[in-house]
Amino acid sequence: MTRVFLGDSQPEVRSALRMLLMDLHMLVVGEAADWRATLAQAAATHPDMLLVDWDLIPAGSSLLELRATCPAAVVIVLISHLDARDQAALSAGADSFISKGESPERVAERLRAAASGFTRLGPRPTVSQFGESRDESAP
Repeated sequence: MTRVFLGDSQPEVRSALRMLLMDLHMLVVGEAADWRATLAQAAATHPDMLLVDWDLIPAGSSLLELRATCPAAVVIVLISHLDARDQAALSAGADSFISKGESPERVAERLRAAASGFTRLGPRPTVSQFGESRDESAP
């Protein structure tokens, strides 16, 4: 079962994600409403996946801080608006991004794609902008 840590300042977003993750048979192992709590609590939960709101990350901080505490976890950034920030999120250390405006079905599809990396050996797949898995070891 995929272990997921949620970091989002909005309780209603965390609640909706929690229900969706339960439907996907994923286990929410922890939640935080701010960046400091996310950094402090995530590692202790040993997550396979981190879902973190882009707006939770304060200026001067980076996803690399979170990666240092949970190096094996897939990092998925939640973005409120699809614009240049999606590429920034990926280049800032995220494995994928999901728009908060996407349908629950599309969010579920992207979460399944990201979680599929936990069921096979070898390089962890990343999820492209269009939700397709790709193997980073491939040329």
